[in-house]
Amino acid sequence: MTSGGDCPGLNAVIRGAVLGGIKRHGDEFVGFRDGWRGVKEGDFMNLPRGTVRGISKQGGTILGTSRVNPYEGPLGGPEHISKVLKDHKVDALMVIGGEGSLAGANRLAEAGLPIVGVPKTIDNDLNGTDYTFGFDTAVQIGTEAIDRLRTTGESHHRVMVAEVMGRHAGWIALHAGMAAGAHAILIPEVPASADDVVNWVQEAYDRGRGPLVVVAEGFVMGETGEAYSHLGLDEAGRPRLGGIGEVVARIIQERTGIETRCTTLGYIQRGGVPTAYDRVLATRLGMAAAEAAHDGAWGEMVALEGTNIHRVPLSAALHSLKTVPKSRYEEVAVLFG
Repeated sequence: MTSGGDCPGLNAVIRGAVLGGIKRHGDEFVGFRDGWRGVKEGDFMNLPRGTVRGISKQGGTILGTSRVNPYEGPLGGPEHISKVLKDHKVDALMVIGGEGSLAGANRLAEAGLPIVGVPKTIDNDLNGTDYTFGFDTAVQIGTEAIDRLRTTGESHHRVMVAEVMGRHAGWIALHAGMAAGAHAILIPEVPASADDVVNWVQEAYDRGRGPLVVVAEGFVMGETGEAYSHLGLDEAGRPRLGGIGEVVARIIQERTGIETRCTTLGYIQRGGVPTAYDRVLATRLGMAAAEAAHDGAWGEMVALEGTNIHRVPLSAALHSLKTVPKSRYEEVAVLFG
């Protein structure tokens, strides 16, 4: 099952698991539709080898996804889900998801259900693994888009502000901004004042450049203490972030008089085909998860450590997020202005 937000590489995980399990052990696979909803309702599709042929290069997930909680509602909880698995002769459940999905998986595993996990988030903010699949694709998409914005900024002597994903962690902004040569990168982990941003922009403009600012959606301006949100709540009850780029652009133009434009990349960072790196990583994780299931490694997830795939407890991905260390930000901040 795939759960939570979609990201490039989900299909490659599915393919890696199915092919690895069939080739090595003669397994049979089914895929539950739309995350935990499909598990709770027993809604699944068969996954023979032919079903996963060529899907590693496809974005999204052939199984569909949702943010349904496995413990909510009359069909929630370990007793019902265990019955669904037994009724359909499912020996192991592979949960491909982010922090929320893996938290539910961990609770179910602690209750005795046969579950293994595969960590997933394009934000790269899950602990327990060095990198998550989808992150490299998001950075590549962001870098290409920002490169295009930069040509317009340079041609018209404008400031260009690019808002990218990153609710609590600024990994995408950090990597894409550094790759694109941004004059300022604004991330949730490091508050920056309006004076800081204006000074970086003015310094670049005074050298004859078209200043480029990359900002994560969860960036906190000054000491306000909370991310900018004016879009209400999402289905998980969290504030829907978005719009901080426009706020930053307005401040820059008002304070400097330089024409400033903002572009929000939004969901295009999640869509499309995964990069070669993400296809390889996701395939390896899928194969490793199938092996973990055969070894009965319940309550564990497969994770990248260096260049090797290891198993760690599901709990390693929970309780805290992997945020950008201060040293990494200070490293790139030397390039600002």
